[in-house]
Amino acid sequence: MSKPRVAVVFGGRNSEHAVSIMGAGSVLGAIDRTKYEVIPIGIAQDGRWVLAATDQRFAIEDGELPAVDTSGAALALPSSGEGSLVAYDPGSIPVELGTVDVVFPVMHGPFAEDGTIQGLLEMAGVRYVGSGVLASAVGMDKAHMKTVMAAAGLPIGRYVVVRERDWRLDRDRVLKEAEDLGWPVFVKPARAGSSQGISKAHDRASLEAAVEFARRHDPKVLIEAAVAGREIECAVLESPGDEPPAASRPGEVKVEGGQEFFDFEAKYYPDQMSLTVPADLPEEIAEELRAMAVRAFEALECEGLSRVDFFYTPEGELIFNEINTMPGFTSLSVAPQLWAASGLSYPELVDRLLQLALHRSAGLR
Repeated sequence: MSKPRVAVVFGGRNSEHAVSIMGAGSVLGAIDRTKYEVIPIGIAQDGRWVLAATDQRFAIEDGELPAVDTSGAALALPSSGEGSLVAYDPGSIPVELGTVDVVFPVMHGPFAEDGTIQGLLEMAGVRYVGSGVLASAVGMDKAHMKTVMAAAGLPIGRYVVVRERDWRLDRDRVLKEAEDLGWPVFVKPARAGSSQGISKAHDRASLEAAVEFARRHDPKVLIEAAVAGREIECAVLESPGDEPPAASRPGEVKVEGGQEFFDFEAKYYPDQMSLTVPADLPEEIAEELRAMAVRAFEALECEGLSRVDFFYTPEGELIFNEINTMPGFTSLSVAPQLWAASGLSYPELVDRLLQLALHRSAGLR
């Protein structure tokens, strides 16, 4: 029997382009080639789809972030049909690559993790790893995410949403509402990840600058009250059949590089953060956190995987921070490390996700 054909898609038109490539490099290295046939596909910053070049770089080298090498053959994915990929070489006849059984979109941020690539794959009738259109879109938009989580009974921190029109026409009101949260506050793009565009503001002047900085990534901005507490994260994985989702052992993330918060450098450069698994928590708190993580996963109707982040306050309270429907996915990223500490190795995790996607029906579920 022929092996399932897996298209690992990476890159994308956003500021998390390099993060996606690094994750894809780990996935490509972990997929069992005796079990799957693999096609690596990059999406360039300008939106072009290409077969990965033979010398595609997947890691940070000499401080330089990787980018999709566009020297590979251009690709087109039909908007309907059987998931057939076609390689276009200008001036020649298109070359059929054949049917792809499942896509692993190792992608983050807008035009990727936000339901857009999921919608494209749904239209093409192609199975894929991870959450569907709705869960991906809501999970990407931190304002709507908080609305859903509050409705599900999860405790959330105080925040203010800043939309483009608000900032343009009623800036003083926005700044007053933000000041009422108390100082300091965190300012972040509503629809970005990997700590891109995030700042910590301590007064009105730095707040205005922080909003402008976040708006470089997204016209919609979130201002959040700072929460005093430890950052505890938990990974959730869909189970086969009718079994409920599984939660990993919780882990505590600490910044070790002197940054004021868990920024991009702390997440992706060596020796800038530490992860302790299991987190040093009372047993009943750890179990409550795992149950809350599963509740968040189900409230959003996630599929495949997610990582759910919480704050644990000195008063012993758990506060939901956010959910990532396609978390950072290098072998050293938090979610894979949480699963490794829970007994599921990185190659096993990749295989589990592929098998879940292959056994999922295409279309409405």
